[in-house]
Amino acid sequence: MTTVAGSGAFDGVDIAVLVLYFVLVLAVGFWSMCRTKRGTVEGYFLAGKSMTWWPVGASLFSSNVGSGHLIGLAGSGAAAGIGAIAYEWNGMFMVLLLAWIFLPIYLAAGVTTMPEYLQRRYSGRRTHLFIAVLSLFIYIFTKISVDMYAGALFIKMALQWDIYLALVLLLAVTALYTVAGGLAAVIYTDAAQTVVMLGGALVLMAFSFVKVGGWDALFEGYMKAIPSLRAPNTTCGLPRGDSFHIFRHPVDSDLPWPGLIVGMSVPSMWYWCSDQVIVQRSLAAKTLTHAKGGSLLAAYLKILPFFAIMLPGMISRILYTDDVACADPELCQRVCQNPLGCSDTAYVRLVVELLPTGLRGLMMAVMIAALVSSLTSVFNSASTIFTMDLWKTFRSGATEWELMIVGRVFVLALVAVSVLWIPVIQASQGGQLFIYIQSISTYLQPPVSIIFFLGCFWTRTNEKGAFWGVAVGLMVGCTRMVLDFIYPAPACFEPDRRPAVVVSFHYLYFSTLLSLITLTVAVLVSLATEKPRAEQLDRLTWFTRLAPRVPPEVAGQEMAAPEPMERPPVLSGPDAGAPRPSGLCSTFYWLCGMERRPRPREAPSEPAVPAASADLREDPRLKKVVDANLLLCLSVAVFIVGYWA
Repeated sequence: MTTVAGSGAFDGVDIAVLVLYFVLVLAVGFWSMCRTKRGTVEGYFLAGKSMTWWPVGASLFSSNVGSGHLIGLAGSGAAAGIGAIAYEWNGMFMVLLLAWIFLPIYLAAGVTTMPEYLQRRYSGRRTHLFIAVLSLFIYIFTKISVDMYAGALFIKMALQWDIYLALVLLLAVTALYTVAGGLAAVIYTDAAQTVVMLGGALVLMAFSFVKVGGWDALFEGYMKAIPSLRAPNTTCGLPRGDSFHIFRHPVDSDLPWPGLIVGMSVPSMWYWCSDQVIVQRSLAAKTLTHAKGGSLLAAYLKILPFFAIMLPGMISRILYTDDVACADPELCQRVCQNPLGCSDTAYVRLVVELLPTGLRGLMMAVMIAALVSSLTSVFNSASTIFTMDLWKTFRSGATEWELMIVGRVFVLALVAVSVLWIPVIQASQGGQLFIYIQSISTYLQPPVSIIFFLGCFWTRTNEKGAFWGVAVGLMVGCTRMVLDFIYPAPACFEPDRRPAVVVSFHYLYFSTLLSLITLTVAVLVSLATEKPRAEQLDRLTWFTRLAPRVPPEVAGQEMAAPEPMERPPVLSGPDAGAPRPSGLCSTFYWLCGMERRPRPREAPSEPAVPAASADLREDPRLKKVVDANLLLCLSVAVFIVGYWA
């Protein structure tokens, strides 16, 4: 295999910078562990609902922009131009939709997880469990394994380590403060890593533009970046004619513009407005105004990946055309061990070949920061779903001590399963990691997105409609996903023998069809069956979010699930009468946030009902500030999309 390091091999200074990064992360994690209450379910999974706007916004950004983005977005830029940035800028609109439209409903409902919201809205265990299990699968297929692969690919090419050895070392650091610190440690370390990530990426961007000769040289050089070895009389290795346009031909392009508008927005709405990883950060905000401020910060930061990640990836193609844009399978196999293409090595190439000593270490820290921040976010959220939505369903009498242990152990199991999926990613979507993420998302996420949307904004939706809508939608989506794996895209010089439904039906158009199928089934079944009961609507939809909760005795029927935060009064430790643990055990308990603090065994009281008026109340002056920033941010988003469309 051709080494990437070359003259850019890492030395002692780079390693010292990397060590300083780890010291920073562990220091921030330790500080956050000391100042937050990790010994309760709310403290561990929602950071005690004490986060201000800036760590919430930074965590939203870094949870989204992981190593999969640094590798995948730059790779898509090198392979096909700026089209894929539409996913990033679409997220600007969706994260604002979360804060102003969806989050008030979740706060009024007083939920901890998104499957829990569905349980209370539809009062059905099967829909609740179905979505909980599906969420975990989506995390494995599109988040955890992708980020682990991207981070390990970077380390493998930069340090020439074995890819699985790199994974073990990365996961050891990741698991350390995820398991120990809970969501508070994750959010504060995310905030620190956002600074490292953006600082390093902007430095690399500056070096890249200086090397290529400036803005105009990028436009001219990219269209001329054609590899010397390619199949004659084919389009192999040729830059796309529409490389610098977001809106592309509706029929024969790689990202048709009607699909970008509709087919992209539905799965994006799931990710930003009903995915546990994202929503959990907003739920941890101390007030709704702080949550809105966090979303605004994240939206503004979403502008930067175009300049700091995608354009450097395109510059990498200009500087290292034969390797990054290789069009010969044998050469690609030698360069990156992937015969389908090596565009995903674009960002790594710049780091190890372009940056001087010290800055290479900084960029290694940036890559690890991106990996660790996204992995810890997903680990914590997946742990929350498994613990609160699956384990607690079948173990209704579980104590807080048991729930926190289960949540931590599940993280380890999730890592093992995700590692097994990594070989599949490498062989998918022509070597473009970012496109793999988006295509899988369009097969799994639209049905879930539609069910959340109907639950929040159509009061007539009932449990039967929701269940059969998502069941039929996922059956259709999984069928298309299986076809994509059975019939992978051929190399550019090979004949395309895939079925017409795969070749001619772009995944963004399929996302639109899948959304319509789910919507139709859910609406028809809901209209054909009974109306939702009063307790399935009060404070659980946009129109009823401020209504008083209907007590079960008034509603006349028993609710299908207990209140989400109802817990028996127990000790923080496993047994009230147990002898005092040894010093070693006490230290271990403290590191895991499970100190044994006795609490009196009082008679259980009625579970507190979250007050909508308290959760949704905002300071009038601050509300005007965030609303004005909302208009400004939307104007900026519309301008940049229109400029590059």
